[in-house]
Amino acid sequence: MLTKSSTELVRQQNSALVLATLRRLGPLSHTDISAHTGLASATVSAITAELERVEVIEKAEQQPHSGRGRPRVLFAQRRDSGFLIAVRISSDVVQYSLVDYSGRLIDRFEEPRNHKIAGTMDFANGFLEALTRLIDRSRLDRAQVLAVSISSKGTVDADGKRLLWSPVFGGEQIDFVSLLQPAWRAKVTLNNETLLVAQALGMKADANQDGSFRALAALSLGHSIGLGIARKDRFGELEVTAPNFGHMLHAANGCLCRCGSFGCIEASAGFYGILRTAFEVPPDTIPAKFVPLAEMDKIATSARQGNRMAGYAFRQAGIALGNGLSRLLSLYDRMPIYITGPGTRYFDLLQRGVDEGLEQSHEVRLQGRPEISVIVDEQRLIFDGHLDRALTDMDHDIAAFRPLPPGPDHP
Repeated sequence: MLTKSSTELVRQQNSALVLATLRRLGPLSHTDISAHTGLASATVSAITAELERVEVIEKAEQQPHSGRGRPRVLFAQRRDSGFLIAVRISSDVVQYSLVDYSGRLIDRFEEPRNHKIAGTMDFANGFLEALTRLIDRSRLDRAQVLAVSISSKGTVDADGKRLLWSPVFGGEQIDFVSLLQPAWRAKVTLNNETLLVAQALGMKADANQDGSFRALAALSLGHSIGLGIARKDRFGELEVTAPNFGHMLHAANGCLCRCGSFGCIEASAGFYGILRTAFEVPPDTIPAKFVPLAEMDKIATSARQGNRMAGYAFRQAGIALGNGLSRLLSLYDRMPIYITGPGTRYFDLLQRGVDEGLEQSHEVRLQGRPEISVIVDEQRLIFDGHLDRALTDMDHDIAAFRPLPPGPDHP
């Protein structure tokens, strides 16, 4: 016999299942929800009625395409049920996006980063002011924002609250939860940027491959080097991680990295590493904090025109990346690699070195080169990753914690 607490747990799980199905497939009829979730028709009726009462979902009529017959009643998320703020912190800009509960973008703006001001305190003040400005522009109250999802390159603590190290702030840590609370009641999460890229690619691959998807890796090239891995766990759930690939050792006593170590992959393959090699700067020179794309374009043009050192710089960067990927393939199952980030515009110059680095691996020589694809629009993937993770968390929190209004069945 089910106790009251176990009955409530089942109700929460079923509500979360319905919300997840609507999130994945869009507006659905009562019959479609039952078919996709496996829940009984009576259970779906009870759950949808409850979610309507607490103003989480709403229904609308869809006229038949033929114009004849009764309209279909479809259930969908209620857009004003809650709001998400997604923040992308990159080397050159900070982007702020406001999204409604249905996943629709409402507002967005970007602010350039001032590289002369590196301190976290100045950034924190500007960050809080930008969040307030974002909701003021849409005439929202802070209490209507249910989640703030933040991404950055770098190392994030296991709890997803603090940025431990980043190419933007170095070793200066930021605790975003402490920064926003108690003024903001929203759930605050922090993710590595390339983890969100892998999240978006993994969700898309899983939806398109009819259950055959197993794993993929996303390699982000740019001012820093990031890696995200999306895999199915033994229960069939998507598991996404972001190993500290850019700071794996490539060459002992090699080039100086921004993290302070010598020989990291990023020290050879990041934009500042390519710049240093192209201009034959001593390898222990303190790395540039930021390399404009215009400067990288000049080096790439020179390499394509036959300049020996410029071409050598890209080839060495490719070898560092290929060596790192060969280790990845030795530790994990074979998987396709997706190249993203601003560095994709130079992949024609990097590819020879990447292949050389991969071919030095026994695993690659036995199994062959992995499938490598280039995806240019990394910003869209990061945004989609924010939506996938943050809105799914919102669905679970709403199913578990949103109180039911008074009624005959809920005194």
